[in-house]
Parts: sequence; C-alpha cells; structure tokens
Amino acid sequence: MSTQLKISAGQHSDKGRKEINQDFHGIYTPEEPLLTSKGIAIALADGISSSQVSQIASETAVKSFLADYFCTSEAWSVKKSAQRVLMSTNSWLHSQTQQSQHRYDKDKGYVCTLSALIIKSTTAHILHVGDARIYRLRDDTLEQLTTDHRHWISPEESQLSRAFGINPQLEIDYQMLPADKGDIFFLATDGVYEYAQANFIINTIHEYENDLNEAAKIIVGEAYEQGSTDNLTAQIIRIDALPSQDENEIYQKLTELPFPPILDARTFFDGYQIIREVHASSRSHVYLAIDTETNTQVIIKTPSIDLRADPAYLERFLMEEWIARRINSAYVLKPCLQTRKRNYFYIVTEFIEGQTLAQWMIDHPKPDVETVRGIVEQIAKGLLAFHRMEMLHQDLRPNNIMIDNTGTVKIIDFGSTSVAGITEITTSLAQNNILGTAQYTAPEYFLGEAGSSRSDIFSLGVISYQMLTGKLPYGTQVAKSRTKAAQRKLRYDSALDDDREIPAWIDEALRKAVHPNPYKRYEELSEFMFDLRHPNKDFLNKTRAPLLERNPVIFWQGISFILLIIIFTILSTK
Repeated sequence: MSTQLKISAGQHSDKGRKEINQDFHGIYTPEEPLLTSKGIAIALADGISSSQVSQIASETAVKSFLADYFCTSEAWSVKKSAQRVLMSTNSWLHSQTQQSQHRYDKDKGYVCTLSALIIKSTTAHILHVGDARIYRLRDDTLEQLTTDHRHWISPEESQLSRAFGINPQLEIDYQMLPADKGDIFFLATDGVYEYAQANFIINTIHEYENDLNEAAKIIVGEAYEQGSTDNLTAQIIRIDALPSQDENEIYQKLTELPFPPILDARTFFDGYQIIREVHASSRSHVYLAIDTETNTQVIIKTPSIDLRADPAYLERFLMEEWIARRINSAYVLKPCLQTRKRNYFYIVTEFIEGQTLAQWMIDHPKPDVETVRGIVEQIAKGLLAFHRMEMLHQDLRPNNIMIDNTGTVKIIDFGSTSVAGITEITTSLAQNNILGTAQYTAPEYFLGEAGSSRSDIFSLGVISYQMLTGKLPYGTQVAKSRTKAAQRKLRYDSALDDDREIPAWIDEALRKAVHPNPYKRYEELSEFMFDLRHPNKDFLNKTRAPLLERNPVIFWQGISFILLIIIFTILSTK
C-alpha cells in the first residue's frame, strides 16, 4: 500500500461576459515532510461585482491561505491552522477597506468569498465562507458539502450574508469527513454551478478522467453557453492514493510531541549536532547547532519543561514559528525550512553571527547621532513588516535585536507578538498580562488596554533615547504608573546633554515618540523616521525667535510704517 498522499487536479477560470475576472483559485502540494504533516491545500475565492477591488481581495485570500497555512506549526491541527490563517487574512482585508474610501460602503471594499479544501492523510477538511461551493462526486452522485451564505430578499434577488473582509470578526464553516481513494471533489463559483447541470458535470469528469484540466475547461464553457453572466471558475480534485493507516496514526500524534531534554554540547538531536548553549531562562533554552544535512549553523529554541502544563505559553511558543515564517524582511529573523520529520517540540531559525543591541550599547556608550539613526531605521523597517501584516511585536527591547557582522539589524524574538483577527485561548494567564519587558513597554499596557502600532513606536522611541543618552526617558516610573492620573504626571527627561551633540529637534522627536498618551505619539513609523532626520515644522515654528530679536531694524521700521498710516488716516478724516 502507498505511504504517500497523491491527487490529480484540473482547474480553469474565465472572466466570462464581464470585463475582468474577480475569481481566484489555487492548489498547493508540498514536498515531505509537509505533505504528511500538513496535507494538500486547495482554495477558491469569488469577488463581488459591486466592488472594483474585489479581485485584489480574492487573490490575497487565496495566496495568503496557500502560503500561510503551510507556515503554521506541524503541532497544530488542520482546523486550528486553517482558521487562524483565515481569520488573520480577514482582519487584513477589513483593515484595507477601513483605510479606503469605501469605509462606509463595505460592499465596495476588499470583500470576497472563499472555500478551501485540505486533504491530509485520510481526511478531507472543508472551510467555507460565502457562496462558492464544494461538492463530492462519489458513486455518480454529486453531493453539495457546503452551505450558501446568502440572504434572499426575493426569488430573484439575494445578497451575501457572510464574506471575507466585511467585518473584523469572521465565522467560518468547518467540517471534516473521511476520504477514500477515488473520491472526487468539485469546487465552483456561482457563475458555474448555477448554469452547468449536475449530470453534465458528472459525465464530463468521467469522460475526461485522464485530463481534468480539460474537464474543468469544458464545464466552464458549458456554463457560459447556458447564459452565465458571471466570472466562471471550476476545480476538480481526485484522490489517487492515500497513506497507509499505520503512517496516518503516527502523524496524528504530532500534537503530542515530547519536550526535548536539556541538550549538551556534541549531542546529536533530530538531525542537528549541538555546539553550545547560547541562552537559558525560565521560559526557554537556546542552542547553537549544526544541521548535519546541510552543514549550516542554526539556532534551536526549546521550551521550558517547567511550563509544559501552561497552554498559553505553549500557544505563544508555537505562534513564534508561524509569525517568523509569514514575515519576509531582511530585518527580521528568518526561520529554517523544515525538511524532515520533527520528533520533538522546538523551533529552528537562522544563526546570526553578531551581538545583541544591548551588548552593542555597552560597547558603544556614546555613539554619534548618525549611527543611532542608521540602527533605528533598520529596526523600523523590521517593525513595518510586522505592522503591514496586522501584527504588533509588543516586546521590542535591546536583547531582542541583533546586529550582525555586516551591520544589518534584525528583530529576533516573536514570543509576545499579537496577530490581528486571532483570539488567543482562554487560560489562567490573564489576557491583559504584560508580555513585554517593563522598561520598554508602552504605558497603555499597564492600564490593561489593547496595544496598537503606536505602542511599538513607544518601544522604539525608548530604545532610540537609550542609545543616545544611556538612560530611559522616564526612568523606572512608567511601570509604576498604573492609572491615567499617574501617567499624566510622568515627566520626560530631556535627551539634551552638554556632553553629547544631540540637536534639539531630535529631542522633540523622541519626546513625541515616547509620549505617555498613545494618541499624542506618532501614528506611523515613517513619520518618526522622517523627524529623526529633519526638523519638524511644528518644532521650527515653536522655536522661531520673535521678529524683534531676529531683526530689530525691520521690526521698528514696520512699527513706524503702521503708525504713519494711522496718522494719515486721522488727518484725512478732519
């Protein structure tokens, strides 16, 4: 019996009688070990005609799903992995609409439907939002597996009752069913299934069983000939081989991976040889190792055995790897591709040869302003990669930033990162528990409030201030200020110093970046970066000397001219 999942697939899409095609579709079959641990993913999205940007939403939804699903931890179930990816994508689409001119008319925003099929081992998993459909063809019967999310206003008129991008929250239909060899799944948008009859679809699939792409094309063509006025997309998936049950049972235990033991130098571990321990804390152990397959140096991070019973901690540990895999930035730590089966619970990332920013500040106690700007700008680029993905880092601090031997700066830790659209599991660890380091944590977190991109800007501002001055802008008082009244009493300690050449306008930029009130900080990272290089106009206007001081001659000439006009006016009225 085969020990590997195999499918045959065919798909076709056409704009039909419309000007553009707002449908998007895709299939991704990974190599091992992901083929076994994650399966094969198929997705189909359908834009809505009332929107001029819906095709962007469709493409984003499908591409994000097919890429991000395979970035999730192998220890997560299919349902958990897929739903988290879809909720994150929904949140991003909704935010794009909120920032566009269609904020108050969401039907014209970044909205689409999405139906996805994941085949893993001997099980088919279906996730569905909207009115595209997934059918199963078995024993010459075409069975609809999804429910249309449509609200019928009249027999002729209906509207979507559920779609991606409309609301910040998303309800996703999910079901799983056993898959058999020979099962055929048919995915189609309403432009196809409303016009191509079931018998025609069944007969065409059987007739062109050796060329499923042609079968999909013929079915789309039939819908067009029958008068469809919509975009048309069809996908056909046939299961040709399933893994043996024994193999399946082995990988069903992925969610029960054991914690690694404490690893010593020269130990061989899951295809890696441990070189030395880099860091150890009550929360994790970090090792430098060599991948014996590629002979490259990597970093292995293992969870603390003492926290194995803390689900919130394990959740964040698994999230780290997914977040790292999703972000593609030269200024963010890169995870290593998993090319073999994992037997323990751990994370593998690239090895950065260099030093932490904390150590760099010790070695460079009085850096020049331009050097600091260069480092801060690189950190900001890394942060921007998080913010573009609707993520907040929430624990930006010097020990979580590395500077490699080329001078490139990288953000290296994502254990506290928040992903928009994802609700963390409820545990004994309170949701408003502060995950970051107190000295660099934005004041709003100490009030139990949710963070925003301004919160990360606060942390970056503190780091910038510390690099220039060697101290913190409020000392240790921020962590002690747990009421709004206490935070209003916080007093910023100017960065200006007789021993350091720091322009006054940079001090003003830092003051704004670390303001206790998030609404008085910079809204965007780009604004902060600009003000670190250019004096802010508000600062120039505020610090501009009065005309009497700048040019007293012109001042008194102006006064004399005004008095002369007044005298002439008085004389002319007599």
